[in-house]
Amino acid sequence: MSSVVRIERVFKEYLLGEQTVQALNDITLAIEPGVFLAISGPSGSGKTTLLNLIGCIDRPSSGDIYINEQNVSQKSANELADLRARSIGFIFQTFNLLPVLSAAENVEYPLLRRKDLSTTDRKRRVNYFLDIVGLGKYADNRPNQLSGGQRQRVAIARALAVKPAIVLADEPTANLDKATGIEILGLMKKINEHLGTTFIFSTHDQKVIDHANRLVKIEDGGIKAFGIRNQKSNWHIARAAPHAVSATEQNSQ
Repeated sequence: MSSVVRIERVFKEYLLGEQTVQALNDITLAIEPGVFLAISGPSGSGKTTLLNLIGCIDRPSSGDIYINEQNVSQKSANELADLRARSIGFIFQTFNLLPVLSAAENVEYPLLRRKDLSTTDRKRRVNYFLDIVGLGKYADNRPNQLSGGQRQRVAIARALAVKPAIVLADEPTANLDKATGIEILGLMKKINEHLGTTFIFSTHDQKVIDHANRLVKIEDGGIKAFGIRNQKSNWHIARAAPHAVSATEQNSQ
């Protein structure tokens, strides 16, 4: 099976003052389409950096990243922006909704870059995905007129509106109470199963891990273990080999 994301020998360094910080150290990972994957680890472990690289928000210091078998490491800023507009949806812990826009306008916002979509096409997508997340009747409400859970639902609809191959979620339950967090995770899981969209989470929330069917444990910038949940909902955890065997390869062993 081809991978929706493939990462090969990726390093990421940052310069803080005169000190070089190794955020990611020799990451190799393959993610197959349609998985519900949690990247877990403590704060500062590198999980958000890895998510940003997959989302083409940041670039690796060395190594290669493939999205749908396209090497994105050398693409221009405009090419990456176009790729994000067509292939990647984002969900953030702080929702990142524009307060002056309605729910419908927030969902439509990432589609405005898409010159191949007419106004009618955009409106149809907005209505469809607001209905999927159960907020059709709140289309005209602004974020301050919605609860935290409703705002996260708008953010999910916005991520899905581009019809992405991948949805990236950075701590999406962090600002929600436990019951609402479980409800939102259940919604994303249903969307994952219904639409086949790949979900990749950066998280240290056990609730997210409990919903996942793939797990990547990251610590000190390196992959420490892979987890695969079988049909009986039991985890098989495999320690990462030197240079980190891919999750897909682990699955076949």
